[in-house]
Amino acid sequence: MIVESSEQVPRLKWPRRFPVPRDFGVAKNSRIIEGKSWPEPEGATRIATLRIYRYEPDNDGPPRIDTFAVDLDDCGPMLLDALIWIKSKVDSTLTFRRSCREGVCGSCAMTIDGTNWTACTRAMDELSEPSTIYPLANLPVIKDLVSDQTHLFAQHALTEPWLHTETPAPERERIQSVDQRRALDGSYECILCFCCTSGCPSHWWNGDRFLGPAALLTAWRWLADSRDEGRGERLDSLDDPFRLYRCHTILNCTRTCPRGLNPGKAIGEIKRMMLERGG
Repeated sequence: MIVESSEQVPRLKWPRRFPVPRDFGVAKNSRIIEGKSWPEPEGATRIATLRIYRYEPDNDGPPRIDTFAVDLDDCGPMLLDALIWIKSKVDSTLTFRRSCREGVCGSCAMTIDGTNWTACTRAMDELSEPSTIYPLANLPVIKDLVSDQTHLFAQHALTEPWLHTETPAPERERIQSVDQRRALDGSYECILCFCCTSGCPSHWWNGDRFLGPAALLTAWRWLADSRDEGRGERLDSLDDPFRLYRCHTILNCTRTCPRGLNPGKAIGEIKRMMLERGG
């Protein structure tokens, strides 16, 4: 008998099989409970149901899942539009980050139907019915859909994401050829939404020491830059059993990048550069 869900009980207690029982080992005040179901808007003919994670730090109660009915004819086409609609017309206490609404800033990253993505680039007609909305996984939750990314930005800063030079600055700019500039494609476009790092199992296990795919993609962006003169120092800072080599090429990072980037490949390029330097 194969256990297919957390609700199913195996006939045999040995050997033990996965998945483990729901809430196994979870602190009592962290177990998610069913929250409030808000009524459907009057007169609405096209409705989408959103089940949204709610957590209030000032309340001693556990996190909950609230259910909202969204009038699709009264809001924009994207999930972020629906969240703004809920906050404006249903529950003003719903908390989430947003800024550009164009998939450029990375502020509205969250877990949508089990996949990390940006709410402003996920269309409502692409969602499940009902759809589940959670904050990014593996991060402390500040409130509702807002996670604490302080640690991730600190890891990003460790890569020193600026140009390292030793030669005197030219009168104008440091020139690159077309091919040298093209080498940066696929790395400089990162918007630091941290969808990749949140979805990385290696970062779940070793987040205190493994830099994670977002930071390592940034590291590769500067290692690949022909104008940078600090390659040796950059590689030295990454030559650590955990900072770089905890990546096991699971590639969740590549699957969940809303910009279509490939952090897994970038990490592989850094490892190749390490081997070439060692040889």
